[in-house]
Amino acid sequence: MKGQIVKVISNDYTVKYEDKKIVCKARGVFRNRNITPLAGDYCLFDVDNKLITDILDRKNELKRPPVSNIDYAIIVMSTVEPDFSTTLLDKMIDIIEFNNIKPIICISKSDLSFTDKIKEYINYYKNIGYNVLLNTEIDELLKIIDNNTVILTGQSGAGKSSLLNRLDSNLNLKTDEISMALGRGKHTTRAIEFYEMGNSLIADTPGFSSLNFDDMSKEEIRDNFIEFNKYRDNCKYRDCMHIKEDECEIRNLVGTKILEDRYENYVSFIKEKENGSISIDFKRKR
Repeated sequence: MKGQIVKVISNDYTVKYEDKKIVCKARGVFRNRNITPLAGDYCLFDVDNKLITDILDRKNELKRPPVSNIDYAIIVMSTVEPDFSTTLLDKMIDIIEFNNIKPIICISKSDLSFTDKIKEYINYYKNIGYNVLLNTEIDELLKIIDNNTVILTGQSGAGKSSLLNRLDSNLNLKTDEISMALGRGKHTTRAIEFYEMGNSLIADTPGFSSLNFDDMSKEEIRDNFIEFNKYRDNCKYRDCMHIKEDECEIRNLVGTKILEDRYENYVSFIKEKENGSISIDFKRKR
């Protein structure tokens, strides 16, 4: 029987097939083949023995959160508590783009803080081609994700579970307040679970604090800054990294057509990769 894994808790995998769901275990042989079943995986399974027997080819996968076969990733960025961070946003976008997933930027807590700087960022990301929405623009968001497999991702406390409740009030997912002592959200999502929302599957995912570029080369980090690709043919060198090279068109455009903060994030990511892909802890970035 063919189905799709829609929930993972420890070693229990909930498989959806037809209009039914069944909790299965995975064959031990997966461990020997270094395969870990992920939420989103299409699989073959034995109904009678409640056993996943094979994982079908994935079109993509993420390590954080551990999911596969994703069409859109909604990056939930709060304006405050936790504070808006272009460093975190650009890192998530770069990794999501690398995995052939379309990012959607969703701004939460605009009622608490909505500075001119954040508005400038929003306009820039829109102008380079990204969907950027407030978490109150529910109808528009539902249109974009219709008939797709979607995840919500972002820092703990940014409002992922709250957004999911807005998208479908029947879910009534647990949310929690910001931990004032730690300056970050409490982890309220403990499992990866896809919910059916019309023709779509959507998952709230555990909040994370750090990301790294272990699976990406410096060139791949560069190429997923999509606005660079528009101008890079004007650089003197074909393989220009836009860091130190002379007659670099990207460097010339920083502050005009290329957002300075975004370029600085790019440079820091390349340095991070050169220094061994040390992850940045965003829980403590204030």
